[in-house]
Amino acid sequence: MVKPNALHHLALSTGDMKTQIEFFTDVLGMELVALYWMHGVEGAWHGFLKLNNNCAVAFVHTGKNQQIDPVMGVSHAGNPGESSAPGTMQHLALNVDSTADLMAMRDRIRSRGVPVFGPIHHGFCSSIYFAGPENLSLEVATSADVEHPLSSDMWIDPEVAALAGISAEDLKRYKAPAFYDGANGDVPQPEYDASKPHQFYPKEVYDLMLGTPDEALTQAASETTPPGLASASKQQ
Repeated sequence: MVKPNALHHLALSTGDMKTQIEFFTDVLGMELVALYWMHGVEGAWHGFLKLNNNCAVAFVHTGKNQQIDPVMGVSHAGNPGESSAPGTMQHLALNVDSTADLMAMRDRIRSRGVPVFGPIHHGFCSSIYFAGPENLSLEVATSADVEHPLSSDMWIDPEVAALAGISAEDLKRYKAPAFYDGANGDVPQPEYDASKPHQFYPKEVYDLMLGTPDEALTQAASETTPPGLASASKQQ
């Protein structure tokens, strides 16, 4: 069945791209693999820090970001247990493959002068917790050598499900989603329905996007040449 199978990238807003890159490369040891003008967004930069060949933490810098003040408990949670506005990032958890790697990461983070707490054992993972630039709330976790790996049989609390308004019948559907394998890309764009989620654009722009054929939008918005190749081409 078609379904997402991993994190491709998590995009975080920044007002200080250099500081974020410095922290994620030096403190966490992640490689900078991309930094370029964000496609289709005038004046914006996009930076990618590698987790693996198919997974990255990304930062987006726009000219307006520096003008937006963080408000703890609104735009930022501040730690992994505090509140932030619905739809914002509460915390970012990064994976390592073993307990030894987790402890090595704790050493690395502390060696850079950053306080880090843990490991805390959660049954399905063990985690360490620390802060990043611009009030990021960060975690490194491993699911190696755990007592109880994640599974719907072990890790769904009926009391919490009931408090969330989830019935026993709902749980059956959630544990085994309806099979769907696509329709060869032939399902058309649906008509605008205010009850459905929508991206935030000026109305006239969004109406134009909804009315644009898929092929035309793909052709107009795609930009696949890396800046390194573009620079080399200009120099020839």
